Amino acid sequence: MGILKNIFTWWEGATFGTWMGLRGKTRVGEDAQGNVYWQGGSDTAGNPRRWVIYSGLNDASRVPPEWFSWLHHQIDGAPDQSLPAPRVWEKPPEPNRTGTIEAWRPKGALEEGGRRVAATGDYEAWTPGA
Repeated sequence: MGILKNIFTWWEGATFGTWMGLRGKTRVGEDAQGNVYWQGGSDTAGNPRRWVIYSGLNDASRVPPEWFSWLHHQIDGAPDQSLPAPRVWEKPPEPNRTGTIEAWRPKGALEEGGRRVAATGDYEAWTPGA
């Protein structure tokens, strides 16, 4: 099932066609999550083409900020060569939690009981013609 899945599905990593397209391209680096970054050829504006092959589910929020900068031509070289070392106070990036059980939900959300905090005295509901 692994080979067939790789040929026909794109949402859990690169397809067979993508891997074939990597021939002759340059592997630039890998991030802490195992995503691999590639460069090769050029786009219509003459900029080098850059892309990521995800390790696991294809989710753009899994690209760390430093590699995002490289992908979008904000820096020229690979992040480990072009950027300073991370500061001690910096937290590691987190993937987008939307749609998961870990997503943030306000107190009035249905998943949190559906009851919001009562409005304070400075709120007056709008009524037509008032």
